[in-house]
Amino acid sequence: MFEEEWKSLFPIGTVFKSPLLLSGSSAKDSIGPVVFNPISTSLTRLFSSCSFLPSLSPPSILNLYRFLHTSSSVVPSTSSSVVSLFGEQHNNDAASTLRYNRLQLLRCPNSNSIVVFFPTGPNSDHVGFLVVSGNCSGLSVQSDCDNDVFSVESELKYQILGISVNPVSDLGFDGDSFIDIGFLLAYTMYSVEWFIVKSYATDSSFLPKVSLVHLGSKVFKSCSVVHACWSPHLSEESVVLLEDGSLFLFDMEPLLKAKNCSTYANLKGIRLRVSWDSFDCSKKVKWLSCEFSWHPRILIVARSDAVLLVDLREDESSISCLVKIDMFHSYSLAQREQFLAFSKAGSDGFFFTVASNSLLILCDIRKPMSPVLQWTHCLDEPRYMNVFSLSKLRSSASNGLYRLASESGYCIILGSFWSCEFNIFCYGPSPPTLYQSVSSRSSKYFQSLYAWERPSNLILSGRECSCGSCLVRQETFKDAIPEWVEWQQKREIVLGFGILDADLSPPLAGQNEHGGFTLLRLVSSGALESQTYQASWNSLKWIDESHKESLNLADYFLYGWLVDDKYRFSRKFMYFSFEYLMGYLNDNLDEVLDSFTRKYSKDSLCERALTSEIHAVLCEKLKACGFDRLRTSPALAVVFNDISLPASIQEIAFKKLWASLPMDLLHFAFSNYSEFLEDKNPVSLEFSTVPSLHQLPPFMLRNPSSRSNKWSKKVHRTESLVGPVLPLPILLVLHEFQNGCSKLEEEAGKFSLKEELGEQYDQIRFAAREMAVSPLDSKVDDGPIVSLSDDQEYVPSDSQKPKNFVSYHPSAFDSHTSSNTQGNSTDHAADVFDSLIFKLEEKSKNEELFDGLCPVELKFDDRPMNFRPNELKAYGLLKKQLLKWGDGFAAYKEFRSKI
Repeated sequence: MFEEEWKSLFPIGTVFKSPLLLSGSSAKDSIGPVVFNPISTSLTRLFSSCSFLPSLSPPSILNLYRFLHTSSSVVPSTSSSVVSLFGEQHNNDAASTLRYNRLQLLRCPNSNSIVVFFPTGPNSDHVGFLVVSGNCSGLSVQSDCDNDVFSVESELKYQILGISVNPVSDLGFDGDSFIDIGFLLAYTMYSVEWFIVKSYATDSSFLPKVSLVHLGSKVFKSCSVVHACWSPHLSEESVVLLEDGSLFLFDMEPLLKAKNCSTYANLKGIRLRVSWDSFDCSKKVKWLSCEFSWHPRILIVARSDAVLLVDLREDESSISCLVKIDMFHSYSLAQREQFLAFSKAGSDGFFFTVASNSLLILCDIRKPMSPVLQWTHCLDEPRYMNVFSLSKLRSSASNGLYRLASESGYCIILGSFWSCEFNIFCYGPSPPTLYQSVSSRSSKYFQSLYAWERPSNLILSGRECSCGSCLVRQETFKDAIPEWVEWQQKREIVLGFGILDADLSPPLAGQNEHGGFTLLRLVSSGALESQTYQASWNSLKWIDESHKESLNLADYFLYGWLVDDKYRFSRKFMYFSFEYLMGYLNDNLDEVLDSFTRKYSKDSLCERALTSEIHAVLCEKLKACGFDRLRTSPALAVVFNDISLPASIQEIAFKKLWASLPMDLLHFAFSNYSEFLEDKNPVSLEFSTVPSLHQLPPFMLRNPSSRSNKWSKKVHRTESLVGPVLPLPILLVLHEFQNGCSKLEEEAGKFSLKEELGEQYDQIRFAAREMAVSPLDSKVDDGPIVSLSDDQEYVPSDSQKPKNFVSYHPSAFDSHTSSNTQGNSTDHAADVFDSLIFKLEEKSKNEELFDGLCPVELKFDDRPMNFRPNELKAYGLLKKQLLKWGDGFAAYKEFRSKI
């Protein structure tokens, strides 16, 4: 007996010839292949939806040490001292969140279907599910009526960390042809929700209809939830482990007997009387998981430093230590070795596995403080672990030579969803016992278990090529990414998986005689996929499809707040300086531009020659708007005559300022795309074309340009005039510089853009008060409207006689202005936006069609409007209906009567 026990003290991989490792030709003859490779032709995308996408916390840009080291002149030693004051820094919340398997499977009895559960919702706070059915042609997915995932209406208020399902042993009908097929619990950081899974009692020829009924919830306000699991003995019971080591037992049986489950919304569990006084429970210890052992009142509780057995069969619970982390310091590779993952092994409740930073350990509760089997692993902080029977992974084997080994062996799948690395560790009895009868094997209760072959890789994604060139290329890519970018965002990773039963696996031609399994996986691109794996003698080192593909890495955003499913193109970022915008907001734009002119000559700002084409177009537009060739400052009358649509005081002031600029500055404001290409600007510039109608900028109701990102023979570039390409405030400051006023030359007389705009607003207010009438102002009489001929700046000719104008203040803007802005306009800046001025309707050649429709003057282009009889008839009916509405609307009738 002593000879067998000492063998387990040497982990597989630490010594040249491990005493508990079965490998070589003799082992292969009795064990069979224990390596599992994906079949590339079996990859099938079953369902795709953005509801699969995880919602994780925003990524941490830099840790504290990196921030101090890169953002200041603090030396590294000082940065380390500062960081040590704040304790351990947890920079990767996503890695801890993705330690859970996001996919859980529940078999529907009497059918060839399973229910696939997963977190969904904008914050992963809903339980979603799909029904996957297998048939001779493959797998099919049943979704909701909107071709999306099914989702439970009740939200959990917090992000779901884990989901656990438990099948019901005895099916019970509820009287409505529904049967209870299982229980489900979902736990978040501070709460646990319980559901019962129901299904229609249908035969295998129909897809089952599944629903979830909410049983109750429990919120833990004092401490966060670490783990929750179902009992394999009593399917209605579950246990919850909290961060401080507290254990709570919940029984669903009273809820099942009650007709109205909503009265038990807030469940009250039984707090188990467990005292950890004899064990160190400091803050450095982290509780990991809990599971039921061979008895319904015996629990196995794991934490970072030990695995404990809790016996609750008596009034006073007893606690014993099964394994401690201190036992493995001799072979541990990490400086601070601690347990990271825990799982039960087998269905008898005696064996369990626990993984640390560098070791994987198989234990038996009947042999405390003595490991049964050990392996060393090279995985980066594995958080996921589960144990499967080898018969499940080698199902549908046509060769019965290794059937007894499949029934006796087990496979441990250990890995990390965050690092995308998973290994398979196989173990079982020694080869001589494989051929013994079951009774003889059961008589040797403590027969040593052996590792079957060395650990092998499980390519969970099914697409990664394991050749040396691809591995080197992947590691080089990870090193090339900036420190604040997670490489998992650039790669498609697996978020959860499940193994289908043999009768659900789709048939696949070419599968070998040793059997295999079908894997159902959830990937970060938002897809549910299936792929078949087959048992092989050697690991697959070359996958043609993956090796041939170049390393084109897409952005698979793991963070819900960054997800943009509509945008599927590669993202390229350009960085712009907003110093001019800041100068405008702080009213020191002249200082910003003055600092720029120190580097360059002021005269060089206008060195670019004005092309004859652009000069002709600008002169024509200005002349058509009423400005002579000498380009004197425009009269307010001309600016008001250019008003076509209701315009605010600010818009009118901007029109006046635009028309005041000299021609050489207007060349900076308007250009064509040929000039942009000459500048070789890498940024794709996009501006709207200058309209053909004669009007002053800023232009309204114009067409976008027809420019393309990349010019080609199919898409020719336009030579139309586009703009403005520079904002008006910058041009005004440049105009002042041309006139000889700058901050350096005349500090006392500093140019203020804010004051310049304020002066223009006052001029527009005064002119509007003189020539416009407010239709809603009862104090204004119905006398003749003031003519623009009173304006001393410009006296129009008879042919240019100004029209009548109306000043209108919409009642929707009353909350922004407390009083009438007339008389004290300088004290109320809001009216520059909410006081509208428009030109009254003028009789035109189209008055037969549009007369009386709108008090605002309508402008038309020069194209003739020829209407067919049917169009005129339809227009007449619509016009009649509109006029009838206007006559019945009291506010509109009052408005029309005032103008």
